[in-house]
Amino acid sequence: MRLDKYLKVSRLIKRRTVAKEASEEERVLVNGKSAKPSKDIKIGDHISIIYGTKMIEVEVISLTVSLKKADASLMYQLISEKSL
Repeated sequence: MRLDKYLKVSRLIKRRTVAKEASEEERVLVNGKSAKPSKDIKIGDHISIIYGTKMIEVEVISLTVSLKKADASLMYQLISEKSL
């Protein structure tokens, strides 16, 4: 699954266009390296997202194509959340 689609489906970022922009601005890291929106995500990957003054790191658990909003958090496990 593409990185931008994963971020949208998992509700880590609300819209796919915003996820694409964040990736292009190097605010999204996959396994410690900046990633393009088209990067293929696999189960076990670590994704770090910088939102203004905070950084969230998650581990990919599931790659479901569509989910209900309530089940979106089942796609990842929160590893850390830091203020920058």
